[in-house]
Amino acid sequence: MAERSQTAPEAGNDMGNDDAIGGNVSKYMVLPSGYCGQPKKGHLIFDACFESGNLGRVDQVSEFEYDLFIRPDTCNPRFRVWFNFTVENVKESQRVIFNIVNFSKTKSLYRDGMAPMVKSTSRPKWQRLPPKNVYYYRCPDHRKNYVMSFAFCFDREEDIYQFAYCYPYTYTRFQHYLDSLQKRNMDYFFREQLGQSVQQRQLDLLTITSPAGRWSW
Repeated sequence: MAERSQTAPEAGNDMGNDDAIGGNVSKYMVLPSGYCGQPKKGHLIFDACFESGNLGRVDQVSEFEYDLFIRPDTCNPRFRVWFNFTVENVKESQRVIFNIVNFSKTKSLYRDGMAPMVKSTSRPKWQRLPPKNVYYYRCPDHRKNYVMSFAFCFDREEDIYQFAYCYPYTYTRFQHYLDSLQKRNMDYFFREQLGQSVQQRQLDLLTITSPAGRWSW
């Protein structure tokens, strides 16, 4: 069993048990089984404690393979699709396979050629992984649930790599966009606070008028 940081959630005995997933992993280092020395380059550190981040648990399968468990949506434990996390402390030319093992959907665009996104510290523009390195399949080791696996080779030791389901669009970015629209004082756009989310974030009611009528979101 890989060593876990103190901030990582405790893993249950059942690999498919999502009840063992707590909050997002935070600077979570995975060490090889039986390793007792100081961490070295190549002992990966996972993190998802940032806005739009989502990764609840990491299990090391082998030196080159990791099972990753995503957290469910708030107040909807049956819906698990999104992932967004970073990996650091990598070794140059280190090859890994990441398995996202607890998707809630049986159908996915990953079956039709879609691929996860990746960027790094020195290459901040999001890029898609090559589809030939991405696999979506039923896995007998995980109750025959659908698993998405992708292979990746780290090439720069000083970089922090970030992986995501698709292009992230954060709540903060959306709020900045609404702020910019509101400052333009357009007579056909009206914004007001409808309420607050479970996390006490503002929920906006947007009203857009047109000659044909009025539309609200």
